[in-house]
Amino acid sequence: MNSERIYLDHAATSPLRPEVVDAMRAAFVDSGFNPSSMHAEGRRARAVLDAARDRIAAILGALRTEIIFTSSGTESDNQALLGVARAASQRGHVVASTVEHPAVLAALEQLRDEGFEISLVTVDSDGRVDPAVFAAALRTDTVLASVMYANNETGTVQPIADLAQIARKRGVPFHTDAIAAPSWLTVDVGELGVDLLSLSAHKFGGPKGVGVLFVRQGRRMLPLIYGGGQEFGRRSGTENVAGIAGMACALDLATAERPARSPIVAAMRDDLEAGIRSVIPDTRINGAGARRLANTLNVSFADVDSVALLIGLDLAGVAVSAGSACTSGAAQPSHVLGALGLEARWLKGAIRFSLGSVTQRREIERVLELLPGVVAGLRAPAAAAC
Repeated sequence: MNSERIYLDHAATSPLRPEVVDAMRAAFVDSGFNPSSMHAEGRRARAVLDAARDRIAAILGALRTEIIFTSSGTESDNQALLGVARAASQRGHVVASTVEHPAVLAALEQLRDEGFEISLVTVDSDGRVDPAVFAAALRTDTVLASVMYANNETGTVQPIADLAQIARKRGVPFHTDAIAAPSWLTVDVGELGVDLLSLSAHKFGGPKGVGVLFVRQGRRMLPLIYGGGQEFGRRSGTENVAGIAGMACALDLATAERPARSPIVAAMRDDLEAGIRSVIPDTRINGAGARRLANTLNVSFADVDSVALLIGLDLAGVAVSAGSACTSGAAQPSHVLGALGLEARWLKGAIRFSLGSVTQRREIERVLELLPGVVAGLRAPAAAAC
């Protein structure tokens, strides 16, 4: 019996890379002090923090003063939306898409409670935002627009550069949640043309509990956290120096390895998709007609409950997700798949496979050996009941 675990949930968390652990260990040992302190020990910590900021800014094509360190991608999203909207001269209008991450949607609900009007742009059956529909949603009182770069559940990639250009021509600040993107897509803010961009380290081999928010110079934004005025007065609180050092290392590695790694991972993802189509009837590949992240495959299995399928695969040694890990505790269909217009039979049986840089072809082959039996076993009771 094969007891090796197969981890195909990199979209939830991509495991820490050894190089990142080394970078964090060095930061803990050599600069485990407060970077705001003026003594020699504090200056050592500040040097590590500054080096990480410069490293990340260079990768994003940003100024060092445009890089704000946060505790997570969720905080980065919240800071972008709440901070920019509240800084506007009026309680105006905010535009986003129906497939945004809960961190964005929950922030929008808060803004709605504060008197802002919220418009959610619909997507097509593959989860894409039509630039023309987006443009039509913008109004003279729109104070912010936010569309995620790549969807964390389906992998669908949005035309962010086009959307940002439309917003810029209308004078509307544009934010993108790029948290799923760095290992597979460029996050150069000049190429994308965005005003704000959110990242989270643990999605690209860095530590949990640390994130980035890019804020273009001159963009007015109120802080969420008040105190000592760290992060150029935009996010108070003593910085997590070791975590930030690890994040900078992880982003550097992800960026350098992306050109060679993405085609290899995409080929394995495509083989997994083709294998599922060929051996398991009544399946639907969600987002199949769109450009997708190289590592992401979202599949709906008719007459199967996704949680039961997740558990069955887990018992067989395969780790996958029944959707976004951030909402997996809620026993309800994915709002992302619902926005695609899926019928109930497809909504309830959706599973996300997300590969990583360490995924091996033999692991994909093993999944294709295990999956048909697990699905068949779950479908059998339903058939017998009929």
